[in-house]
Amino acid sequence: MPQQPIVPGDGVFVGRARLPGQSHPRIVTVMPDGVFDITSRVAPTVRDICEMRDPAGYVQRAEAEFVGTLDDIAGNSWPERHDETRASLLSPVDLQAVKAAGVTFVVSLLERVIEEHAWGDKAKADALRHEISTLIGADLSRLVPGSDAAMEIKKALIARGMWSQYLEVGIGPDAEIFTKCQPMASVGFGADVGIHPISSWNNPEPEVAIVVASDGRIVGATLGNDVNLRDVEGRSALLLGKAKDNNASAALGPFVRLFDGEFTLDTVKQAEVTLHVSGPDGFVLHGSSSMARISRSPEALASAALGAHHQYPDGMVLYLGTMFAPVEDRDAPGGGFTHKIGDVVSISTPALGMLSNTVRHTTACAPWHYGASQLMRDLSKAGLL
Repeated sequence: MPQQPIVPGDGVFVGRARLPGQSHPRIVTVMPDGVFDITSRVAPTVRDICEMRDPAGYVQRAEAEFVGTLDDIAGNSWPERHDETRASLLSPVDLQAVKAAGVTFVVSLLERVIEEHAWGDKAKADALRHEISTLIGADLSRLVPGSDAAMEIKKALIARGMWSQYLEVGIGPDAEIFTKCQPMASVGFGADVGIHPISSWNNPEPEVAIVVASDGRIVGATLGNDVNLRDVEGRSALLLGKAKDNNASAALGPFVRLFDGEFTLDTVKQAEVTLHVSGPDGFVLHGSSSMARISRSPEALASAALGAHHQYPDGMVLYLGTMFAPVEDRDAPGGGFTHKIGDVVSISTPALGMLSNTVRHTTACAPWHYGASQLMRDLSKAGLL
């Protein structure tokens, strides 16, 4: 695992932790001298903080009780090292809907077209990648989705028999927005992330995820791994749910960094997201994704998901997509990249820190039992509602 800080030394962070002797997750923040519990009746959930007019200000002023050092708590968040008598990190969000935007980068767009035309067959992918890249060239990098120029390229691709539903959402007027998982189902730093056992071609998707209040304000951001089954989605776009929404397939964290004047949406727009995969077979993969090259702005994607047409009373978390699609051969020439059980995936960017997880089959990851109804019962028993 790369030696990078879990969070930077500055910023206003909020997240969730499991503390010994506590039935419900606690709301925590990070300060220079450790992790502190800020759970209160005013804001017993991260959702409540994000709905405030000044979330960062609230966290900075909240009464805080020392929990432990960040290194100790993060170290205890890995299942193989977990000690129930000590604190551990959880996903930093709770009641928010967890949504994702797809095909928001040119490279991602190209790979989705390849998946569709290869019908999940890795052997066909390299040839298709060259053919489609030659056809569309660099034109898409200059396109504004939905523009007249984009519609002209759409006509040309249809004429050549190369049109795809992925190109439709990549350069057409409407963004792809889908549900990544249910509220309370995402996993956090150190947790196992899941790939369905039926998949033989899959990959991580390192992304920035924005946190959006119910009124549409973007109040912060975190890192995310939008685990993807390439062979399943490649067989049919109608299998998107099966490819994307599985046990432990949505990782977020380590914390939500709240906008505070120093850290803003402009910071997010310039983020360079780095991916590091370290496999049990000795395989190492590096990659990066530049938010500056996204084809739809975070504001446009948030508006496509939430607005007069669709409300989210508890707000939402929205994965913004990735330009990184691993194509390096791992096993056989032409076989491309796919996960192996035991891969450690680390996603990082200086402003948000690092999110690390270990890849397991979904059937081997911790089952999801703790949902919104149990949280409400536990908060009520604790006198926090």
